[in-house]
Amino acid sequence: MERGEKIRILIVDDIRQTRENLQKLLSLEPDMEVVGAAKTGEEGIELARQHRPDIVLMDINLPGIDGITATEMISREVPETQVIMISVQGEADYMRRSMLAGAREFLIKPFSSDELLSAIRRVYELGKARRVTPVVPERPAAKVKEAVPEEKGKIVLVFSPKGGAGTSVIAANLAVALQEVLGLRVALVDFSLQFGGQDVILNLQPRRNVADLVSDNLEVDEEMLAGAMLPHPSGIKVLLAPPRPEMADLITPELAKKILSVAEEAFDCVIIDGGSYVNDLILTIMDMSNLILLITTPELTAIKGVKQFFQIMDALNYEPEKVFLILNKDDRRSGITAKDIQASLKHPIEVVIPNEEGRILFSVNQGVPVLLSRRNSPFSESILEMARKLQERLELALHLEH
Repeated sequence: MERGEKIRILIVDDIRQTRENLQKLLSLEPDMEVVGAAKTGEEGIELARQHRPDIVLMDINLPGIDGITATEMISREVPETQVIMISVQGEADYMRRSMLAGAREFLIKPFSSDELLSAIRRVYELGKARRVTPVVPERPAAKVKEAVPEEKGKIVLVFSPKGGAGTSVIAANLAVALQEVLGLRVALVDFSLQFGGQDVILNLQPRRNVADLVSDNLEVDEEMLAGAMLPHPSGIKVLLAPPRPEMADLITPELAKKILSVAEEAFDCVIIDGGSYVNDLILTIMDMSNLILLITTPELTAIKGVKQFFQIMDALNYEPEKVFLILNKDDRRSGITAKDIQASLKHPIEVVIPNEEGRILFSVNQGVPVLLSRRNSPFSESILEMARKLQERLELALHLEH
């Protein structure tokens, strides 16, 4: 935000005390200005038309036109205005309907002042990014060079049919290895939507997440995606899962497809933490993925799950070569060797990761990937081997300017 620039805010709430409290709070912020306050949906729509505010704080339950309908009308008639829905009701259905109507954020009452101010500034910045449309000047045809299509980045889904196999930790460390060690431009997308943990693993404050990209028209461009991602010190860009489990339903397969289509244009490699549950979203991601990094551990329940996953792949007519099989938490005390697993699955294991449970636990609790804190550890060496094999398999080219 430029110096002297203020976020212009309209408050729509039927409770007078709430309107007054919000006005008092926002008046204390030097970068915010309340341009109006309304007690009904109809009044809120009219004030939005008059003032064209940057942000509308909209209550759901309003007399007359409800907040969701008012949001839909404002989003259509004043498209530059961003709506933040506020409500005592936090059910997933309310969130979904609000987001589809055009709301950019959903805050459940009571919320803290920090939560509100952070949401206003975040949504305002996202709105600015959406309003920026680069103008490309026309040039004479003789001077236009023939367009050479750039090769798209590669999409790698990291998945395990069994929870606790280490999917999230491997995805995070692999992304860091590809970016920091091999010099690629890497995005890490947490599509373990209900209980994603990349914010903890990478020690990121979840100020932005994939729910910021939810809209009624499913339009996603590179600027919008960049605005929803968080930078990590390693250089990777991270798109976090929603902050609450019930918001997972907002991320449809269609939206995921849009996000990944944009990401593969902007990055050399997109690593997806896919969790451990096969649903329509994961099937869509599997279709788009260049490679599925499938993780098993040396226990019968995990091996059974991987067998069933191969059956799904066979039913979908995927080539077996699309799977890059990883054995994690290898431990000779388990009584099951990599050779046993290969014989059972009839599929080669590409990388074996030794069991370093204590080191991994410490790494997650500290929020620092093992690859950054202990690069010479057996776990890190296995991750680097995996990264190099992936680079070779996917023919990922180095971007020397990075």
